[in-house]
Amino acid sequence: MITPFDSARNLTDAPRVGGRQTPKDAATLILTRVRGGEAQVLMGRRAPGHVFMAAKWVFPGGRIDRSDFSAAAANDLPAPDTARLMREVPARRARALALAAVRETFEETGLLLAAPAPAASVAGSWREFRAVGALPDLAALSYVARAITPPGRTRRFDARFFMADARALLHPEPTAGSGELDEIAWLPLADTRSLDLPAITRFVLGEVGERLAHPNRPLPYVRMVRGRHVIEHQD
Repeated sequence: MITPFDSARNLTDAPRVGGRQTPKDAATLILTRVRGGEAQVLMGRRAPGHVFMAAKWVFPGGRIDRSDFSAAAANDLPAPDTARLMREVPARRARALALAAVRETFEETGLLLAAPAPAASVAGSWREFRAVGALPDLAALSYVARAITPPGRTRRFDARFFMADARALLHPEPTAGSGELDEIAWLPLADTRSLDLPAITRFVLGEVGERLAHPNRPLPYVRMVRGRHVIEHQD
């Protein structure tokens, strides 16, 4: 079992490049499963040409989209997770963040965290998701971590990390997705520390290992204060 990583070693990432950017709301989905008694996690490697985190192994995810505020869903995010998010954002944005995690995962990996539903024709970013006959399964999500990209990076995000068990997927294996990730794989959790990882991804992988054993552990919130990384744990 991976244990939490030392914050000083693992939260030092790419150097500052200058400029001031306001963090954009983003959401990430960490899918887990067990094979042969071993925990696995779904990860993808970003294509080398990306400006942000090129060639790094990451979880699927991305920025919140306008359509996420009005997209239909099969059910609601669990009440405790909604309550945690609503300490940070209004209810409508909390729901949109959860939907963004599901949508981005579908776009990048082809995986549907969803319940079967009649195919529907909708405009915008949810068009392909709804066309295959599915509605997002928000009840399968757990809100597990928050992190804000440090100042001065080429991109800054206020990222919320969600977890879900792969048994909630409509099918278990990823496809090529949008091409943003040039390799997608289920990886043994114990082997992920050898990958080329962003610092926050390495930290969150440690959190995943702990959370699989202790699902109700406090939620970590990682940010930089006066040049130093701070990790607050919230119930």
